Amino acid sequence: MRIAVIGAGKMGVWFAKFFQSKGYDVVLADRKEEKLAKLKDLHVELTADFKAAVKDADQILLCIPISGVEEVVKAISPAVHEGQVVMDICSIKETPVKTMHQYIKGATVLGTHPVFGPGSNGVKHKAYVLTPTNPKETAIAEHYRKWLEQEEAHVFIMTPKKHDELMSVVLGLPHFLGLVACETLLEQKNLPETKKVAGTTYRMLFTLAEATALETPELYANLQTNLPDLGKIEDQFMTKAHEWLKLIKNKDTKAIVERMEQLKKKLKETDSDFAESYKVMYKMLESTEK
Repeated sequence: MRIAVIGAGKMGVWFAKFFQSKGYDVVLADRKEEKLAKLKDLHVELTADFKAAVKDADQILLCIPISGVEEVVKAISPAVHEGQVVMDICSIKETPVKTMHQYIKGATVLGTHPVFGPGSNGVKHKAYVLTPTNPKETAIAEHYRKWLEQEEAHVFIMTPKKHDELMSVVLGLPHFLGLVACETLLEQKNLPETKKVAGTTYRMLFTLAEATALETPELYANLQTNLPDLGKIEDQFMTKAHEWLKLIKNKDTKAIVERMEQLKKKLKETDSDFAESYKVMYKMLESTEK
């Protein structure tokens, strides 16, 4: 099988290496020839010609930012033909899937989202979402799922709309928290000292803040501005934050305790694994923060 990977960014290079390691014939395409020149050690075919890359490929994987999807899909569409499968890996699904449907004729398209970054060592135990929209795409998704599950990935099939709704919570909100936390922490004059005395809770917060702030700005900006209802979720967070802040400023210990007990009760009702995870987390905090 011949696979054309379009886009030689971090994820494009990751997938080129991954597919090559599985024995597939891989061509990696990018318009920036200076970027390709640095990738000769990959030992895969390299080209700056998108149409040439996709012409003889069985599968085409678009590893490009959502902002560039329409331009690239339009560019390759004349060379795409029946029998091929065109997939994207964007973290948002409704818009790129609609774009592929609009321009790709003959070939089957499939929205996909590998929920991990280029630092991952394979797909084992990683979440991978597939978003077919019709029976033909569903058949391709089922075939792809079987292959991914052989690699021990956790595969989920859902609609593009459902995917984006989930990602508003799974990606959008944590990124928002991380960015705000990062700015807040960096404004603390005693930041270097806090790291020295940090326990698990603080290290978890700082890891989230640091990991978020060091990510690709364009990706995070696209997620924050395109995920559905994310603004409402973040407004809800801000409302809750103000409610907690009011209790703290009023030194209302009783109300804080009652609210925390309510949270524990709700967690137990919604998460069957809460009791065990709570014990593990409590032991971690107890052992590192005393």
